[in-house]
Formats: sequence, structure tokens, C-alpha cells
Amino acid sequence: MKILFVSSEVMPFSKTGGLADVAGALPAELTKLGHEVKVFTPRYKVVDKEKFKLKLAVSDLKVELGENEYNGAAYVSTLPGSKTNIYFIENDALYDRDGLYQQAGLDYKDNAQRFIYFSRTALDLCKKLDWKPDVVHCNDWQTGLIPVYLKSIYATDPFFQGIRSMYTIHNLAYQGVFAKDVLELTGLPWEYFTMDRVEFWGKLNFMKSGLVFADIITTVSEQYSREIQTEEYGCGLEGVLQGRQSDLFGIVNGVDYKVFSPEKDTMIAKPYSLKTIEKKHDNKKALLKQVGLPTKRGAALIGMISRLADQKGFDLVAEMIEALMIQNVQLVILGTGDLKYHTLLKDLEIKYPKQLKAVLAFDAKLAQQIYAGSDFFLMPSQYEPCGLGQLISLKYGTIPIVRETGGLADTITDFDLAKDFEHELGNGFVFLDYSAQELLKTILRALTVYKDEKAWNKIRLNAMRCDFSWKASAKKYETLYRR
Repeated sequence: MKILFVSSEVMPFSKTGGLADVAGALPAELTKLGHEVKVFTPRYKVVDKEKFKLKLAVSDLKVELGENEYNGAAYVSTLPGSKTNIYFIENDALYDRDGLYQQAGLDYKDNAQRFIYFSRTALDLCKKLDWKPDVVHCNDWQTGLIPVYLKSIYATDPFFQGIRSMYTIHNLAYQGVFAKDVLELTGLPWEYFTMDRVEFWGKLNFMKSGLVFADIITTVSEQYSREIQTEEYGCGLEGVLQGRQSDLFGIVNGVDYKVFSPEKDTMIAKPYSLKTIEKKHDNKKALLKQVGLPTKRGAALIGMISRLADQKGFDLVAEMIEALMIQNVQLVILGTGDLKYHTLLKDLEIKYPKQLKAVLAFDAKLAQQIYAGSDFFLMPSQYEPCGLGQLISLKYGTIPIVRETGGLADTITDFDLAKDFEHELGNGFVFLDYSAQELLKTILRALTVYKDEKAWNKIRLNAMRCDFSWKASAKKYETLYRR
């Protein structure tokens, strides 16, 4: 099949979240399965032409947005370690900026224009390359207009007839909602501005547009595909998703084990495997030294790599942290986010200098060291479409403690010490009720297993044997493309 994968961010070129990881890995895996895949993405300021060896592919990509005409170009390269071609759509007026979607925490005011242009040129570029995909795989709100275009203003062009679209929700909370008059910039007729099409409470909703017009909808875990059809998790679009229930599928994201594997990881103190698990302790000592915490006899080390926000469960962490610090534990947190949590964590560092360290930054190397050096990995999320941290931590023998939601529910099975653990398949610790008490209770249960050598060896064995490689997920996408 010919598959066009359209994404507003792609690893290792541009990234704000998990979408970039998917866009960098899934197309390469589909290419391995024998499909002809191209990836289209904007050329942001961060994508250096020389560094990434970009070559001009097409010039003169003109699009009229209302009274303004934007003219850009497309450059081509390949995904690292793959034969997959990636095309970067360039327009300096729209994309030559420090941030991908926002600066200093504020969305760019012309985000609508930026991604209308991206959506239109993605389709125009196919025609200029004389390359007709069988399926256009769109991702998140930034590409939500593409399925609409294929069934409206591009439908009369013979080149675009027969092209199908898939639309993947990576996080339903970010929908791309803009003022009503933005519709005039899209080129769509006003008859599309109705409740059963692109209108949402008097505004234009890019994500809703994709959900209504795509041939198939996917999201990044089976549990999340069910959750988003409820009022609690549907973010106002639960009715639309219920209406498309028969076309909605959940596929868990994979992990690129070329990058995330303790045997191959060059960023950690000592590589290790299931057979040399004792070397994990060397990574723990190195991590503690790196962050300035002492080595405490028998203390369990809990790692967190996360955006510091309520969605990620930091309100629960804040509520139970004092009670946790009574235990023989240490906590290393890496991430940035809400100012209230920056302040809280810095205050706690002063109060518990031998137990807690918060690194308020993005540090890829330290992240790998946390995966390798921690005993537990904490993800008490309020909601989590898929989650990547728990999948990576499994491979490193770092046991996840998670809330039963979204992809966390699909990938982590609770380990129960009360059961006959010779036959126990648990790979982590799971709680359901979103409360600080339940979180603390689950951590204490995990610490009991940590002190039981036989049970601890068993759960780490279970964790490291899990296979969440992209190969299995890619085959599920392949089945849906054929459908």
C-alpha cells in the first residue's frame, strides 16, 4: 500500500509529546512491512537543513487563506535508520519560530492559519510529486481538516478520488478550536458549519472535523477508545465518538527498542540485561550520585518523568508526599509544568534533602538514567491516552506504579503478593480510585514486594519479558489500512 503519514511533529526532528515518537517510529515499521510510506511535517526553526541533510523537493506551494496568499516549499530527507522519506513543508512566515505551537506558554495567534496551510499543502504536495496514497493517516487536531478536504473541495479532482483517511487521536483534550470566521480561511463552504459537521458551540473545531469525516478513527489504546465515549473523558466530543463507535479502534503505541533498551543504551552508567540484572544496582548508585542524593541502605528509589500537571496526578502526589517520606524511600522527579508544582517540589527538596530531588528541566540523558536507575516508575495519571513511560520502564526492569486508566490499564497488570506468584503474570502495581489514599496504599503494597527478594525477582522478570515493540502495533494499523 501507499501510505501518507501526516504529523505536526516527528522524532528526532521536532517534539513536544508522544505524537512525535509515534510519527518517528510507526512509518519506519510500516516500511519494513513492505509498504511505500511518506511522512509530511512542517519545517520548524528547530529542523536545521544542513544538520538533517534536507534537499529541495518542490517549490511554489501556494495556498490562499482568505485575502492572503502563502507560498512555500518542501524539502526531503529520510527517517534515521529507515528508507522512509520524510518531507518538510517550509514557510518561514508560519513555521520559523522558537516553539512548535506556542511561546512562553501561550498559543500562537495564527495557529489556525499555520495548520490550514499545512493541511492544504500536504494534499497539494502529493499531486506535485505525482504520488497518490491509498490512505492518508492524519494525527491530532493539526491535521483534522484533511479528511474534510478529501470529501469536499478536493473530491471533484480525479487525482484524489478513492483516497481514504484514518484519523488518530493522541490526546482528545487538545482539539484546535477557533473562532467561527476562521472557516473562511479554510476554503470550505458555509454549509459545512453545522452541528453534525465542523461546528462546535459556535466555533470551528479541527479535531471534530477529523472525527466526523475520516473513514476510520483510531486512538492510542483500547481502554482510551472506550473512555473517550463517556462524559468524563470525552471533552465534549463523546456524542460524536459514540456516533462513530463502529469505526473507532484502539491500538497501543509501541516502543523503539533500538533507543529504549538497557542493553544498548549508551547514556546509562552500565548496560545490563535480564541475565545481568545485578548491574542495575550500579545504575541506581550512579543516578543517586548524579542528582546529589545519598545511597540509603534498603531504600527503594521511585522515579517520575512527567509534565508537572494535575492530569499527570501531581495533585495526588502533593497530597500524600509527606506520608510517603516517612517510609524508607527516595524520589527523583524530572519535568517542567505548572508553577505551583515547581514551588512545591523545591520546598520539599529543602525539607527532605536526603530523600527527594526534583530536576525542573527537560533532560533526555537524565531521563534514560532514571529509567535505568530507579526501582519503581510512578504514573498516577488522571487520564493517559497511551503513555510511553510505563512501557519504557518495563524494559529497564523498573516497576510501574500506575492508575488504571487509558493505556496504563491496557499495558500494566497488577502484581498481587497474596496470590501464588509462581504463576503470577503481574508486571506492576495498579490502583483505580483517583485519590491520594489509594496511591499511597499502592506504593506501600509495592514496597512490600520490594522487600521480598523472591517476589521482587519475579516481578522484574515479568516486566523485562514484556514486548511492546512497534512491530505488533504496525501490523494492527496495516489491518485497518486494508479495511
